Amino acid sequence: MVNAKKIGPNIVFILSDDQGPWALGCAGNDEIQTPHLDALATSGTRLENFFCVSPVCSPARASLMTGQIPSRHGVHDYLTGVEVGPKAPDFLAGQALFTDVLADHGYRLGLAGKWHLGANDAARRGFVHWFGLEGGGSPYRDATMYRNGEREKVSEYLTDAITADAHAFLDKEANREEPFFLSVNYTAPHKPWKGQHPKEFEDLYADCSFASCPQEAPHPWQPTVNGVAIGGEPDVRAALVGYFAAVSAMDAAIGSIMEHLELLGIANDTLIIFSSDNGFNAGHHGVWGKGNGTFPQNMYDSSVKVPAIFHWPGHIDADVVRHELLSAYDVAATILDLAGLDPAPFEAGPGSSFAPLLAPAAKTRSGAAADRQDQAVVVYDEYGPVRMIRTHEWKYVHRYPDGPHELYNLAADPGERQNLMDDGDTHHTISGLRAQMAEWFTLHGVPEFDGSALPVAGAGQHCPIRAADGRLAEDPAGAFTQPNWDGTAPSSTASIGAVPSEKRFG
Repeated sequence: MVNAKKIGPNIVFILSDDQGPWALGCAGNDEIQTPHLDALATSGTRLENFFCVSPVCSPARASLMTGQIPSRHGVHDYLTGVEVGPKAPDFLAGQALFTDVLADHGYRLGLAGKWHLGANDAARRGFVHWFGLEGGGSPYRDATMYRNGEREKVSEYLTDAITADAHAFLDKEANREEPFFLSVNYTAPHKPWKGQHPKEFEDLYADCSFASCPQEAPHPWQPTVNGVAIGGEPDVRAALVGYFAAVSAMDAAIGSIMEHLELLGIANDTLIIFSSDNGFNAGHHGVWGKGNGTFPQNMYDSSVKVPAIFHWPGHIDADVVRHELLSAYDVAATILDLAGLDPAPFEAGPGSSFAPLLAPAAKTRSGAAADRQDQAVVVYDEYGPVRMIRTHEWKYVHRYPDGPHELYNLAADPGERQNLMDDGDTHHTISGLRAQMAEWFTLHGVPEFDGSALPVAGAGQHCPIRAADGRLAEDPAGAFTQPNWDGTAPSSTASIGAVPSEKRFG
C-alpha cells in the first residue's frame, strides 16, 4: 500500500447544518461573533460564491460525498423513516464516495456528528471511528448517538459532545504513520433554538438588533404549522438569539480543534475545510427555512449559497477571498486533488477540482483543472421538480411541469426582488438559459432518478427509489412524504412576486 503520508495531508472537514452564507463575521456580518472562523479565513481562502447542490440536508450531503447531483444519486429530500438498525437503508449503497479513495490510499477515516444519509449507525468503508447522530435533527441536550454501532445517550450540549469526540480521535490518530480524514459534522445552527444553547453564548446577543436578519412580511409561499413558519419558531427574537448563539458556540468549538492541531504539532500538515450543507433564511425574503421554507421550494441565494473556507498553511492562499462560482459537486474532486490523489474519477460527472484556484499566488496555476475553473461561470441546483441555473449575471429557476418560473438579473438586482419572467426583453435570455439547463441535467442525471418527474414537496423522503437489490421501486413517487401544512398551496401557474396576499399559508 502507498504510504499516504508522503502524498497528502491530514484532513479535517467541518460541516455545519443550515448555516446561511450571511452567518459569518468574515462574510460581512458585524453582528454575529465568529472569531475563530474569521481567523481561519484570514489564514486561508474563503469562497464568496460557493453553492450547495440542493438547498436541503440529505441531498446536499449526498452530493458532497459522491460529486453527483440528486438526479443521479437518488436522494432528493431530507431523509425520514427507519434510520438506524438492520432495516435502515443505506441511500448511497453501491455508489462511489470520495472517502473510499482516501481509504484505498491509506487514510484512516473518522466521523463525529451528523450523517443523515441512511443507516446512520453504520460505519462506512474505511471508517475506523464512527460517532453518528441517530437521525437528521436533534435537541441540543439528550441527543442519541451511535458510537461504532452502539447506541449512546449524550446528556451534554451536543456541539460539545461532537467536539470532544473529535478531540479524542485526534489524540488517537495524530502520531500514526498513516494520515487521517476526520469529518466533524455539527448540527449547529439547525433548530431548535430557544433555550437550547449555553447562556454564555446567548448572552452575546442579549442586546443585538439583528439588523442582518430583517424580518420582512411573510413570503406568500411560506407554509405554516399551527400558524408558525415551517422553518421557524413562535418566538422570533428567541429564535434569532438561539441561531446566532449556536453559530458562536460552534465557532468556539472549532477554535479548540484548531488549537488542538497546533498542540499536537500537526497544524501545518492538516487541510481544514469548513462549509455547511445548505443555506438558510432567518427572515430573509420573508422566509424562515431553506429551500423547503417555501412551497414550491425556493432557490434564493440565501438558501443555495453556503459559507466555505479552505486552510492549509503553505499550500493554500492566505487572506484571500475568491469570487468564482463553485459548487459542492466540485468538492470530492478538489479534496482528492489537494491530497495528491487523482481526482479524475470524480470529474466524470458535473464536478471538477478547483484546487488550482486555492494555490498560493507564488505557485503557477496551470493545467486542465485551472483552465476549466477559469471558465466555470455557471452553477446548477435542483430540489425535486425545481431547478436552477445561475451565472454571475443571471439566475433562472424552472419548476416542472408548469411553473411558476423566475428570472433575476443579479447584476442589477442582487437581492432577487424583481422577477423578470414577464419582461418581454428577456425572452432570448430565458430560452438560452432554459436550453442550457435542460442539456446539463440530461447529461448528468439518469432517467430513473430524475427529480423533475417526482413529487418532491420538501416534506421528506422515507425510502430509496432503488431497492437494496438494485431494482427500481415499483412506485418511485411513493418514496416522498406529502405535506400536512396549514392552508393550501398557492397556484402553480402564478408568478413569484404576483401571488395575492390571501394565498399565504396559515
